[in-house]
Amino acid sequence: MKAQVREVLHTECTLGEGALWDARRKVVWFVDIKKHHLWHYDPATGSNARAVAPDQIGWALPAEDGRLLCGLKEGLWTFDPEHQTFTRLRDVPGEPASNRNNDACTDTRGRVWLGTMDDGEKADTGRFYVFDKGQVTPAGPDHVSITNGPAVSPDGKRIVFTDTLGQKILAAEIRDDGSLGPVSLFVDTKAHFPGAYPDGPVFDAEGFLWTGLYVGDRIARFAPDGKLDATVAMPTSNLTKLCFGGDDLKTVYVTSARAGLSAEKLAAQPLAGSLLAFEAPVAGFAGTRVKLS
Repeated sequence: MKAQVREVLHTECTLGEGALWDARRKVVWFVDIKKHHLWHYDPATGSNARAVAPDQIGWALPAEDGRLLCGLKEGLWTFDPEHQTFTRLRDVPGEPASNRNNDACTDTRGRVWLGTMDDGEKADTGRFYVFDKGQVTPAGPDHVSITNGPAVSPDGKRIVFTDTLGQKILAAEIRDDGSLGPVSLFVDTKAHFPGAYPDGPVFDAEGFLWTGLYVGDRIARFAPDGKLDATVAMPTSNLTKLCFGGDDLKTVYVTSARAGLSAEKLAAQPLAGSLLAFEAPVAGFAGTRVKLS
């Protein structure tokens, strides 16, 4: 897929993640996990700002009441954009102190599906959960070293879970009662990109899945049956999370990371850690805001 990739915000993120389009505010939210930064970027004006979270922050999702629900290292917090304040909401029960929150999404009912991981990126202590009506419950795969996603299809009936180190994307049905059907392999990304690792996934309006590829130099798009449909070449190697934004939801915003790149590679990749963008031939869809209770 041919695309003119551009830098929209030079941030030099150590571990940029969590790109999310806020349709109500018309801004992109994203994080730098290791620097504890929560960023927002307004494409209409170019204005941007960052807030400093109390700890590592993996993701931020807009809630119905105007706040953001955020996944910090040891639990869930809310962020009030007006007052720039973080408030602890609750923990994720049973999580070891060596784990942290890493990625999340909402479904069509405003539930939040989230994943945890070993902060050292080695032990298989990560797993997936669902946050619903204020409660956090295990849901989906466990014994995963680096979780990414989940991502929910536009009709709310399918969810995917990424096992980054395992180079696998898994999928399951979301039943009407919120429970999950059997989890099965959706894509073995190693078969297509042996040296790359699938990172943050997102569905488009046609039900195709897009994912960043860490150490992959590209974005990949997979058809609903798991077949590789297209790739987009990128100007830096560590691509993490993407989202569809803009008035027509056809601008793809992509976070990237400098972590793990040598001084030589950083010199060759001046856009590493920046927020990037390109125009897609298909649109995304507006995400549902979080129901906090």
